[in-house]
Amino acid sequence: MTDPEAGSKPGTEPDPADREADREATGPKPEPGPEPRIGRIPILDVQPQVGGGNWPAKAVIGETFTVSATVIREGHEMLGCAAVLRTPDGELFPLAHMTEINPPSDRYATEVTPTSEGMWHYRVEAWGDPIAHWRHDAEIKVPRGQDVELMLTEGSLLFARAAESVPAKDRPRLVRLARTLADATLSPIERLEAAGHPDVIELLHRHPLRELITDSEWLPLAVHRERALVGSWYEFFPRSEGASYDPMGRRGPQSGTFRTAINRLPAVADMGFDVVYLPPIHPIGTTFRKGANNTLDAGPYDPGSPWAIGSPDGGHDAIHPDLGSLEDFKAFVSAAGDLGMEVALDLALQCSPDHPWVTEHPEWFTERADGTIAYAENPPKKYQDIYPLNFDNDPEGIYREVLRIVRHWMDHGVRIFRVDNPHTKPVRFWERLLAEVASTDPDVLFLAEAFTRPAMMHTLGKIGFHQSYTYFTWKNAQWELEEYFEELAGDAAAYMRPNAFVNTPDILNEYLVHGGRHAFEIRAILAALLSPTWGVYSGYELIENVPVRPGSEEYRDSEKYQYRPRDWEGAEREGATIAPLITRLNHYRRAHPALRRLRNLKFHPVDQPEFICFSKRLLDDVVIAVVNLNPHQTREATVHLDLSALGLEPGAEFAVTDELSGDTFHWRQENYVRLDPHDQPAHILTLRRNES
Repeated sequence: MTDPEAGSKPGTEPDPADREADREATGPKPEPGPEPRIGRIPILDVQPQVGGGNWPAKAVIGETFTVSATVIREGHEMLGCAAVLRTPDGELFPLAHMTEINPPSDRYATEVTPTSEGMWHYRVEAWGDPIAHWRHDAEIKVPRGQDVELMLTEGSLLFARAAESVPAKDRPRLVRLARTLADATLSPIERLEAAGHPDVIELLHRHPLRELITDSEWLPLAVHRERALVGSWYEFFPRSEGASYDPMGRRGPQSGTFRTAINRLPAVADMGFDVVYLPPIHPIGTTFRKGANNTLDAGPYDPGSPWAIGSPDGGHDAIHPDLGSLEDFKAFVSAAGDLGMEVALDLALQCSPDHPWVTEHPEWFTERADGTIAYAENPPKKYQDIYPLNFDNDPEGIYREVLRIVRHWMDHGVRIFRVDNPHTKPVRFWERLLAEVASTDPDVLFLAEAFTRPAMMHTLGKIGFHQSYTYFTWKNAQWELEEYFEELAGDAAAYMRPNAFVNTPDILNEYLVHGGRHAFEIRAILAALLSPTWGVYSGYELIENVPVRPGSEEYRDSEKYQYRPRDWEGAEREGATIAPLITRLNHYRRAHPALRRLRNLKFHPVDQPEFICFSKRLLDDVVIAVVNLNPHQTREATVHLDLSALGLEPGAEFAVTDELSGDTFHWRQENYVRLDPHDQPAHILTLRRNES
């Protein structure tokens, strides 16, 4: 109860200390509000950003990419913003000033280029720009005679402040300008024009006067060697190169070896390939071995599928005895290297029933209700010769063994792994494995062979795979090619790099089956020019296109189940090969830096749906491709070029040289084209500047 005698006497004020004591007595102080989550100058939605910054965006050495953000400020005050790169050593690159895209969008962007391998970081910085704001107001007021001396005095003070923050060699220029602005003996226009001199603008662009500087969070950027983005892959089975059959049937077929396969390497290098990819080279099981054309009754001489890995001769760290020894493999890798090529090895985490792991680590597999080990299935397909691993029973044990195997092959010259079906293994397993390998050997690359749902393909790219197979083999129409590659070259390019194989031992697309030679040429042109990395499976150059049955994507007499020695010299003599075209494409890719990039892809409208037109530009290197997608019939169309995307002024006329025919044409914004697939299915054009 309150004491009536207590409190203030009439005519007096209570002591402030007493008031504070009273407040404390009545209860606890209110909790302070949460800290603001937004900066003084808000920076929002910085891109690229992979998984909210949980994983790094990707680039290769020398690759330019765009950093963008939404930047806003209250009122009408001017702002500036820039992207900043931080090297793996902690060095900061100069500010890369950002400009607004489509004003008044408040979306700003700039381009940055990392220059070395390693883990970089980038962020966006924003600031108040008082000189830009002063210049905007002064250029309106001074010519109109409004607040002239006040505006020029304020400008003088701003430039004097700016002089304090620029390098010493540039300081006198701004000091003189500050004096000029304050010099009443000069006309107001003269003083204002001095502030707008190009040298002053350029100096303050490099060293702006910045207030209320606000930073975004640092975001990670993994920068890899160029092979992570750029390459031409050639897949072949060593066992087929040098394989032989006895025409009299007195003995079984003989496998090729690494030593005989070396003989194929010069021809592969001459075609311009720089990666030789080998399917599994390990011992092959005999239990449930598949016969020719994937039959269940293998004969005594059927070699089996290389993906049924493991036998009493060893497992994933062993070499099939028919192929030779580890020394033979090292000789193969060395021979490829002498020709300027790398060897990519298949990493297939699965076993035949005869793999040593089955007896040594039965816990690594799934036991069915009847006590048997579950074999691989993708109903209605059955793979009785393959046991998949169960990563949940002993994840640590499996991880240690796979890491050991990867490092084993790394120690023997392998720096690229093509991973078979990574989407059927836990994603966190790959994230951990790839990160650990990268921590000691950042040059080692992993290609995900994941023909699966888009979300899984994208996630594998985000968590560390350097490249991914794509849906390219099934994209044949103009609209679907454009839609898909706009996705790949757009936001997805920050984490998912495409490897556009035209075919694989498993994929013989119906376009190739029914299109014949000209379809093979068209698809090679598209893959080689649309994607920085593309690949062919051996036999593509010989136009092998017979399926095991109508409607199937499996090859008849598939090399997965038997030897396929090929008469390369005979095909060349008879002209039954498109190797010369492949060679020209690969040499053209090497000659044009623009083709070694993905994010610079631009499609141009064509008024004929069976045509596709696209370009790539890197500085002054410009390539334009126009392709007739119909392998059977001549088509005509008008191509409508976006000249600005080619670095040309509106209305420009220019010369282009066709790399296939050698012809030179004079082009403009709209151009008539006629392409006969039997003669030449495409124009591959190099823009020649300073000619008309």
